[in-house]
Amino acid sequence: MKFRRAIGLAAAGVGLAAATNAALSKRVGPLEPPLDGDHRTYRWRGMDVSYVEAGDEDAQTLVFLHGVNAAGSSGEFREIFDELAEDYHVVAPDLPGFGLSDRPSLYYSPALYEDFVGDFLAEYDDPAVIASSLTAAYTVAAASRDDVSVSRFVLICPTVRGGPDPKEWLRELVRAPVVGEGLFNLIASRPSIRYFNADHGYYDPSKAGAEWQEYEWRTAHQDGARFAPASFISGYLNTDIDLGAALSDLDVPTTLVWGRESDVTPLKRGRELADDADCTLVVFDDAMLLPHVEFPNAFVDTVNDALA
Repeated sequence: MKFRRAIGLAAAGVGLAAATNAALSKRVGPLEPPLDGDHRTYRWRGMDVSYVEAGDEDAQTLVFLHGVNAAGSSGEFREIFDELAEDYHVVAPDLPGFGLSDRPSLYYSPALYEDFVGDFLAEYDDPAVIASSLTAAYTVAAASRDDVSVSRFVLICPTVRGGPDPKEWLRELVRAPVVGEGLFNLIASRPSIRYFNADHGYYDPSKAGAEWQEYEWRTAHQDGARFAPASFISGYLNTDIDLGAALSDLDVPTTLVWGRESDVTPLKRGRELADDADCTLVVFDDAMLLPHVEFPNAFVDTVNDALA
Protein backbone atom coordinates (compact mmCIF):
# COMPACT_ATOMS: atom_id res chain seq x y z
CA MET A 1 0.00 0.00 0.00
CA LYS A 2 2.79 2.41 0.89
CA PHE A 3 4.48 1.78 -2.47
CA ARG A 4 1.24 2.36 -4.36
CA ARG A 5 0.63 5.55 -2.43
CA ALA A 6 4.14 6.79 -3.21
CA ILE A 7 3.63 6.07 -6.90
CA GLY A 8 0.30 7.87 -6.79
CA LEU A 9 1.78 10.91 -5.09
CA ALA A 10 4.65 11.02 -7.58
CA ALA A 11 2.25 10.82 -10.50
CA ALA A 12 0.11 13.54 -8.98
CA GLY A 13 3.20 15.70 -8.52
CA VAL A 14 4.24 15.25 -12.14
CA GLY A 15 0.71 16.01 -13.26
CA LEU A 16 0.62 19.16 -11.16
CA ALA A 17 3.98 20.27 -12.54
CA ALA A 18 2.80 19.68 -16.11
CA ALA A 19 -0.38 21.66 -15.48
CA THR A 20 1.58 24.51 -13.89
CA ASN A 21 4.07 24.60 -16.76
CA ALA A 22 1.25 24.70 -19.31
CA ALA A 23 -0.55 27.46 -17.43
CA LEU A 24 2.61 29.57 -17.30
CA SER A 25 3.21 29.15 -21.04
CA LYS A 26 -0.30 30.38 -21.82
CA ARG A 27 0.03 33.41 -19.52
CA VAL A 28 3.32 34.66 -20.93
CA GLY A 29 2.32 35.26 -24.55
CA PRO A 30 4.62 36.29 -27.41
CA LEU A 31 7.72 38.38 -26.76
CA GLU A 32 8.23 41.82 -28.26
CA PRO A 33 11.68 43.15 -29.28
CA PRO A 34 13.45 44.86 -26.38
CA LEU A 35 15.28 47.44 -28.56
CA ASP A 36 14.15 50.03 -31.08
CA GLY A 37 15.34 49.79 -34.67
CA ASP A 38 14.97 47.56 -37.69
CA HIS A 39 14.30 44.00 -36.60
CA ARG A 40 15.95 41.46 -38.86
CA THR A 41 16.74 37.75 -38.99
CA TYR A 42 20.14 36.14 -39.53
CA ARG A 43 19.81 32.56 -40.72
CA TRP A 44 22.46 30.43 -39.04
CA ARG A 45 22.75 26.62 -39.01
CA GLY A 46 19.04 26.17 -39.53
CA MET A 47 18.13 28.70 -36.82
CA ASP A 48 16.55 32.13 -37.12
CA VAL A 49 18.68 34.51 -35.05
CA SER A 50 16.94 37.78 -34.28
CA TYR A 51 18.87 41.04 -34.31
CA VAL A 52 18.15 44.77 -34.19
CA GLU A 53 19.94 47.28 -36.40
CA ALA A 54 19.90 51.08 -36.18
CA GLY A 55 21.91 54.14 -37.09
CA ASP A 56 23.67 55.21 -40.28
CA GLU A 57 24.93 52.17 -42.18
CA ASP A 58 27.85 54.25 -43.47
CA ALA A 59 29.04 54.93 -39.92
CA GLN A 60 31.34 52.65 -37.98
CA THR A 61 29.63 49.40 -37.05
CA LEU A 62 29.27 48.64 -33.36
CA VAL A 63 28.07 45.13 -32.46
CA PHE A 64 26.54 44.46 -29.03
CA LEU A 65 26.75 40.91 -27.62
CA HIS A 66 24.77 40.29 -24.46
CA GLY A 67 25.80 38.11 -21.53
CA VAL A 68 24.51 34.62 -20.77
CA ASN A 69 22.03 34.01 -17.96
CA ALA A 70 18.59 32.51 -17.47
CA ALA A 71 16.90 35.65 -18.84
CA GLY A 72 19.59 36.91 -21.22
CA SER A 73 18.73 39.01 -24.30
CA SER A 74 19.91 41.98 -26.30
CA GLY A 75 17.70 44.06 -24.01
CA GLU A 76 20.72 44.17 -21.69
CA PHE A 77 21.78 47.18 -23.81
CA ARG A 78 18.44 49.00 -23.62
CA GLU A 79 19.90 52.04 -21.83
CA ILE A 80 22.72 52.72 -24.33
CA PHE A 81 21.57 51.37 -27.71
CA ASP A 82 19.56 54.39 -28.90
CA GLU A 83 22.15 56.95 -27.85
CA LEU A 84 25.02 55.11 -29.54
CA ALA A 85 22.85 54.72 -32.65
CA GLU A 86 23.13 58.50 -33.10
CA ASP A 87 26.81 58.17 -33.99
CA TYR A 88 27.32 54.54 -35.01
CA HIS A 89 25.76 51.77 -37.04
CA VAL A 90 24.62 49.61 -34.13
CA VAL A 91 23.70 45.92 -34.31
CA ALA A 92 22.50 43.73 -31.43
CA PRO A 93 21.58 40.04 -31.85
CA ASP A 94 19.83 37.78 -29.40
CA LEU A 95 22.21 34.83 -29.05
CA PRO A 96 20.90 31.44 -30.22
CA GLY A 97 18.75 30.04 -27.42
CA PHE A 98 17.80 33.46 -26.05
CA GLY A 99 15.41 36.35 -26.61
CA LEU A 100 13.59 36.35 -29.94
CA SER A 101 16.04 33.92 -31.54
CA ASP A 102 15.19 30.25 -32.04
CA ARG A 103 15.66 28.08 -28.94
CA PRO A 104 16.06 24.49 -30.15
CA SER A 105 16.87 21.73 -27.66
CA LEU A 106 20.58 21.68 -28.50
CA TYR A 107 23.46 20.95 -26.17
CA TYR A 108 24.71 24.53 -26.12
CA SER A 109 28.47 24.88 -25.77
CA PRO A 110 31.29 27.45 -25.92
CA ALA A 111 32.20 26.14 -29.38
CA LEU A 112 28.67 26.82 -30.64
CA TYR A 113 28.71 30.40 -29.37
CA GLU A 114 32.25 31.04 -30.60
CA ASP A 115 31.20 29.84 -34.06
CA PHE A 116 28.07 31.98 -34.01
CA VAL A 117 29.90 35.11 -32.88
CA GLY A 118 32.63 34.55 -35.49
CA ASP A 119 30.15 34.03 -38.32
CA PHE A 120 28.04 37.02 -37.27
CA LEU A 121 31.01 39.37 -36.95
CA ALA A 122 32.35 38.21 -40.32
CA GLU A 123 29.28 39.81 -41.90
CA TYR A 124 30.69 43.26 -41.09
CA ASP A 125 33.86 45.16 -42.00
CA ASP A 126 36.08 45.82 -38.99
CA PRO A 127 33.30 46.23 -36.43
CA ALA A 128 33.92 47.41 -32.91
CA VAL A 129 32.38 45.08 -30.34
CA ILE A 130 30.80 45.57 -26.94
CA ALA A 131 30.55 42.17 -25.26
CA SER A 132 29.43 41.28 -21.78
CA SER A 133 30.53 38.70 -19.22
CA LEU A 134 30.95 35.13 -20.54
CA THR A 135 30.10 36.17 -24.10
CA ALA A 136 33.14 38.43 -24.04
CA ALA A 137 35.34 35.32 -23.81
CA TYR A 138 33.55 33.74 -26.78
CA THR A 139 34.07 36.96 -28.71
CA VAL A 140 37.81 37.07 -28.04
CA ALA A 141 38.11 33.43 -29.12
CA ALA A 142 36.07 34.07 -32.30
CA ALA A 143 38.17 37.11 -33.22
CA SER A 144 41.20 34.88 -33.78
CA ARG A 145 39.64 33.52 -36.99
CA ASP A 146 41.18 34.65 -40.27
CA ASP A 147 37.82 35.85 -41.65
CA VAL A 148 37.04 38.00 -38.58
CA SER A 149 38.50 41.47 -38.18
CA VAL A 150 37.59 43.51 -35.10
CA SER A 151 38.70 47.12 -34.76
CA ARG A 152 38.10 47.54 -31.03
CA PHE A 153 36.83 45.66 -27.99
CA VAL A 154 34.85 47.10 -25.10
CA LEU A 155 34.48 44.15 -22.72
CA ILE A 156 32.20 44.37 -19.69
CA CYS A 157 33.33 42.24 -16.72
CA PRO A 158 34.64 39.48 -19.03
CA THR A 159 34.92 35.99 -17.55
CA VAL A 160 35.62 32.44 -18.66
CA ARG A 161 33.35 30.85 -16.05
CA GLY A 162 29.62 31.25 -15.69
CA GLY A 163 28.86 28.26 -13.50
CA PRO A 164 30.33 25.34 -11.54
CA ASP A 165 32.58 22.65 -12.96
CA PRO A 166 30.47 20.77 -15.53
CA LYS A 167 27.79 18.59 -13.93
CA GLU A 168 26.06 16.35 -16.45
CA TRP A 169 23.29 15.27 -14.05
CA LEU A 170 22.30 18.91 -13.50
CA ARG A 171 22.22 19.70 -17.19
CA GLU A 172 20.06 16.66 -17.92
CA LEU A 173 17.76 17.45 -15.00
CA VAL A 174 17.03 20.97 -16.28
CA ARG A 175 16.61 19.67 -19.84
CA ALA A 176 14.15 16.97 -18.77
CA PRO A 177 10.51 17.42 -19.79
CA VAL A 178 7.98 18.41 -17.12
CA VAL A 179 10.30 18.12 -14.11
CA GLY A 180 13.11 20.08 -15.74
CA GLU A 181 10.73 22.71 -17.02
CA GLY A 182 9.19 23.01 -13.56
CA LEU A 183 12.66 23.39 -11.99
CA PHE A 184 13.63 26.05 -14.50
CA ASN A 185 10.38 27.90 -13.87
CA LEU A 186 11.46 28.17 -10.24
CA ILE A 187 14.96 29.33 -11.18
CA ALA A 188 13.43 31.93 -13.50
CA SER A 189 10.55 32.95 -11.24
CA ARG A 190 9.93 36.61 -10.49
CA PRO A 191 11.41 36.35 -6.95
CA SER A 192 14.50 34.56 -8.33
CA ILE A 193 15.03 37.20 -11.00
CA ARG A 194 14.74 39.97 -8.42
CA TYR A 195 17.16 38.10 -6.14
CA PHE A 196 19.84 37.57 -8.81
CA ASN A 197 19.57 41.17 -9.98
CA ALA A 198 20.02 42.43 -6.43
CA ASP A 199 22.69 39.88 -5.48
CA HIS A 200 25.17 40.37 -8.31
CA GLY A 201 23.59 42.24 -11.22
CA TYR A 202 22.94 45.71 -9.85
CA TYR A 203 24.53 47.66 -7.02
CA ASP A 204 21.26 49.59 -6.90
CA PRO A 205 18.54 47.02 -7.71
CA SER A 206 15.97 49.76 -8.33
CA LYS A 207 17.84 50.57 -11.55
CA ALA A 208 16.71 47.25 -13.00
CA GLY A 209 13.17 48.61 -13.11
CA ALA A 210 9.95 46.67 -12.58
CA GLU A 211 9.07 46.76 -16.28
CA TRP A 212 12.42 45.28 -17.30
CA GLN A 213 12.27 42.54 -14.68
CA GLU A 214 8.85 41.59 -16.00
CA TYR A 215 10.37 41.34 -19.49
CA GLU A 216 13.12 39.10 -18.08
CA TRP A 217 10.47 36.84 -16.59
CA ARG A 218 8.61 36.66 -19.88
CA THR A 219 11.70 35.89 -21.97
CA ALA A 220 12.65 33.13 -19.53
CA HIS A 221 9.24 31.47 -20.03
CA GLN A 222 9.18 31.23 -23.81
CA ASP A 223 9.14 27.80 -25.48
CA GLY A 224 12.55 26.18 -25.20
CA ALA A 225 13.85 28.84 -22.83
CA ARG A 226 15.51 26.34 -20.50
CA PHE A 227 17.84 24.58 -22.96
CA ALA A 228 20.62 27.17 -23.30
CA PRO A 229 20.52 28.08 -19.57
CA ALA A 230 20.67 24.35 -18.75
CA SER A 231 24.21 24.33 -20.13
CA PHE A 232 25.02 27.58 -18.34
CA ILE A 233 23.68 26.52 -14.94
CA SER A 234 25.49 23.17 -15.11
CA GLY A 235 28.87 24.64 -16.08
CA TYR A 236 28.90 23.48 -19.69
CA LEU A 237 29.27 27.02 -21.02
CA ASN A 238 32.53 27.60 -19.15
CA THR A 239 35.46 28.05 -21.51
CA ASP A 240 39.15 27.27 -21.06
CA ILE A 241 40.44 30.20 -23.10
CA ASP A 242 43.25 32.22 -21.53
CA LEU A 243 41.80 35.71 -21.95
CA GLY A 244 45.04 37.55 -21.25
CA ALA A 245 47.07 35.52 -23.71
CA ALA A 246 44.35 35.60 -26.35
CA LEU A 247 43.96 39.38 -26.16
CA SER A 248 47.73 39.81 -26.33
CA ASP A 249 47.93 37.64 -29.44
CA LEU A 250 45.09 39.51 -31.16
CA ASP A 251 46.56 42.95 -30.59
CA VAL A 252 43.09 44.53 -30.77
CA PRO A 253 42.83 47.73 -28.70
CA THR A 254 40.71 46.78 -25.71
CA THR A 255 38.89 48.69 -23.00
CA LEU A 256 37.76 46.69 -19.97
CA VAL A 257 34.79 48.08 -18.05
CA TRP A 258 34.28 46.85 -14.50
CA GLY A 259 31.87 47.48 -11.66
CA ARG A 260 33.91 48.03 -8.52
CA GLU A 261 31.41 46.10 -6.40
CA SER A 262 31.24 43.06 -8.69
CA ASP A 263 31.78 39.88 -6.69
CA VAL A 264 31.01 37.26 -9.35
CA THR A 265 33.89 38.65 -11.43
CA PRO A 266 35.92 40.63 -8.89
CA LEU A 267 37.78 43.78 -9.87
CA LYS A 268 41.02 42.00 -8.98
CA ARG A 269 40.56 39.89 -12.12
CA GLY A 270 40.06 43.03 -14.16
CA ARG A 271 43.31 44.51 -12.91
CA GLU A 272 45.18 41.27 -13.64
CA LEU A 273 43.70 41.03 -17.14
CA ALA A 274 44.52 44.66 -17.87
CA ASP A 275 48.14 44.05 -16.84
CA ASP A 276 48.45 40.76 -18.75
CA ALA A 277 47.02 42.09 -22.01
CA ASP A 278 47.93 45.77 -21.76
CA CYS A 279 44.28 46.86 -21.79
CA THR A 280 42.69 50.07 -20.60
CA LEU A 281 40.66 49.46 -17.43
CA VAL A 282 37.71 51.73 -16.60
CA VAL A 283 36.15 51.17 -13.17
CA PHE A 284 32.63 52.30 -12.29
CA ASP A 285 31.97 52.93 -8.61
CA ASP A 286 28.67 51.76 -7.12
CA ALA A 287 28.19 49.21 -9.92
CA MET A 288 28.36 45.43 -10.23
CA LEU A 289 28.03 43.33 -13.42
CA LEU A 290 25.95 45.87 -15.35
CA PRO A 291 27.67 49.28 -15.21
CA HIS A 292 26.28 50.07 -18.69
CA VAL A 293 22.75 49.85 -17.25
CA GLU A 294 23.44 51.60 -13.95
CA PHE A 295 25.46 54.46 -15.48
CA PRO A 296 24.52 54.61 -19.18
CA ASN A 297 25.70 58.17 -19.86
CA ALA A 298 29.14 57.56 -18.40
CA PHE A 299 29.35 54.25 -20.24
CA VAL A 300 28.51 55.92 -23.58
CA ASP A 301 31.30 58.42 -22.88
CA THR A 302 33.65 55.51 -22.26
CA VAL A 303 32.69 53.89 -25.57
CA ASN A 304 33.17 57.17 -27.44
CA ASP A 305 36.58 57.61 -25.88
CA ALA A 306 37.54 54.04 -26.76
CA LEU A 307 36.43 54.33 -30.38
CA ALA A 308 37.98 57.74 -30.85
